[in-house]
Amino acid sequence: MWGGRRRGRHGAYGFGVDEEGDRAGAEGATYVIGDVHGHRDELIEALTDTGLLDGESWCGGAARLWFLGDFFDRGPDGFGVLDLVMRLVEEAPEQGGEVSVLLGNHEILALGMHRFGDKEVPSEFGPRSFERSWRLNGGQETDQEALTDEHVEWLTTRPVLALDGSHLLMHSDTVEYFSWGDTIAEINAGVAEVLAGNDITDWGECWRRMTTRYAFRGPHGPEVADQMLGSLGGEQIVHGHSVIADQLGIQPDEVDEPYLYAEGKVLGVDGGLFVGGPCLVVKLPWTESD
Repeated sequence: MWGGRRRGRHGAYGFGVDEEGDRAGAEGATYVIGDVHGHRDELIEALTDTGLLDGESWCGGAARLWFLGDFFDRGPDGFGVLDLVMRLVEEAPEQGGEVSVLLGNHEILALGMHRFGDKEVPSEFGPRSFERSWRLNGGQETDQEALTDEHVEWLTTRPVLALDGSHLLMHSDTVEYFSWGDTIAEINAGVAEVLAGNDITDWGECWRRMTTRYAFRGPHGPEVADQMLGSLGGEQIVHGHSVIADQLGIQPDEVDEPYLYAEGKVLGVDGGLFVGGPCLVVKLPWTESD
């Protein structure tokens, strides 16, 4: 059962913490976290409350933690988030755990800005560049200044889709992933090929496709989800990208749990941290509260 209805000690929503603040065991559990957008302090707080961090070090034992992308932009320290996550990826296996990362659209944007800057991206939608899109979407100069070749190489080799048990994990709630293939392996390979190359048109299309959303909303949403699950595997889609408050038409600070929709076939986990919502760390499988 997801335990995020109680605020943590500093306002973030956490899991596995009793009323006295003692951590419950996270051993062997699976967690997902959505869009952090540069809010490093809130991320540390939420993971600490969940029992996955002690200070800034992994203490989650054999737990698995998935980041669903969007470390950068709109917040003060995207590079700090990236640096922490990269370290946790290395630390967790020492205790039998695992930390894994999927790329979000803002990773594509930050990397595109780093590689192409203000070079014009050919587009039928009119003049555009990665720099313009980056600035319009909350790009932070300090993130770009801190990126090294090592960080770029690490990011460009992350996948965009993964299957964890019965959960199909992705950043964007879109079917545009099928532009790169018909299986998880083909799609991940297709995006990796784009990011390994220097074709600015392909990069621009990758950014555009990853920004699309709301594929599972409305009366046809369950059918679209079924088709995606049937093709790629799993029984439930778990995504970030689309802020839960926007989905429900409420204020971000009213969000206190993930958003289960499309007849239970889709779970949205983006609490809208950058607009004042909670840093949701969601334990899978998640059961809707009464």
